[in-house]
Amino acid sequence: MTTTEAAGAATGGAPSVTDATNATSGVPETDHDRGVHGYHHQKAEHLKRLRRIEGQIRGLQRLVDEDVYCIDILTQVSASTKALQSFALQLLEEHLRHCVADAAVKGGDEIDAKVEEATKAIARLLRT
Repeated sequence: MTTTEAAGAATGGAPSVTDATNATSGVPETDHDRGVHGYHHQKAEHLKRLRRIEGQIRGLQRLVDEDVYCIDILTQVSASTKALQSFALQLLEEHLRHCVADAAVKGGDEIDAKVEEATKAIARLLRT
């Protein structure tokens, strides 16, 4: 295990820091600096989950096309909604663990901006 992997394991998957540092700020570079997002390591699982949700939505279209009873369709709408909400929560957790943690490592105004961004995302999720 490299020191980068050990650091990530010790922090519960926090952004990995390499030996490289930003020449102008002296701040260690992280995966986030290289365009790696929090969901990167779970990308295949996320895509599989989204395809399953897509199938649920297509199923809703089929139910309407087949004139299925309203309440049965609403039950499926509820299941699809819960699936999307669950996906959103997982993505939010990964954002907090990766992107917000990366900003915390860097400090300064960046952490405030990421916390505000996450707070607004949570507020949007609560409105749905």
